[in-house]
Amino acid sequence: MLGFYYFYVIKLSSKMKKNQSEAKKTSKKEIRLSVYNKLAHALNEYKKDIKPKKFETNLKKASKLFATDIAKAPHKHNGTTKKAKTKVEQKQNTEVVS
Repeated sequence: MLGFYYFYVIKLSSKMKKNQSEAKKTSKKEIRLSVYNKLAHALNEYKKDIKPKKFETNLKKASKLFATDIAKAPHKHNGTTKKAKTKVEQKQNTEVVS
């Protein structure tokens, strides 16, 4: 019975850790709103040249595109991906060796 109790406590603590890490993530909607506000502020001078409705829809589209990429960014690697060699580079490497 005591072994079951320890197992149960360990399970609960691991679930709590997972929930805490999930709580730290920002939602796509929050990211989208912050990007929207930043773009609107940065592009405020162009607002008078474009119709207001078109300006708003374009801002919404752009912020949605940026927000999806920003939300995925923490899940990607730290930029240590290897560059794929093209066929030309592979041929040059084989010619030098031979």
